[in-house]
Amino acid sequence: MSLKTLLPHVMFVINSGTVIALALGYRYIRRGDRARHRKCMITAVVLGTAFMVFYLSYHFGAGLAKFGGEGVIRPIYFSILIVHIITAAAAALIVPLTVARALSGRFDAHRSIAPFAWKLWMFVALSGITVYVMTIHLWPFRGEPA
Repeated sequence: MSLKTLLPHVMFVINSGTVIALALGYRYIRRGDRARHRKCMITAVVLGTAFMVFYLSYHFGAGLAKFGGEGVIRPIYFSILIVHIITAAAAALIVPLTVARALSGRFDAHRSIAPFAWKLWMFVALSGITVYVMTIHLWPFRGEPA
């Protein structure tokens, strides 16, 4: 398996880890366990950063992934993809702000945007997994018809 074909799977694993860290972080903060919440959210940030490094490396080297689905699934897929890209861009702005507020001890400011940032980030991670499954496993591009 080449690096080009391996990276989407690596990114899926990282993204899945991000979902788990985000879910656990939410669970812990709801229970008032700030120490475990912090560990989970730092883990999510580290995984998110690693994901971006792999994502940018993959797309600069391999270009955009091609979708092989035909018919009604094409507009469904591209709608999911467009919403994913827009929300990922928004998350790339709001998540670092949310993290910075927490790390600087500005917890009132952190709490004011953290619920929205968490939902946005979780949506981006889950929709990224959806795009991966659709593109790589369900409707992979097999090349131009002969």
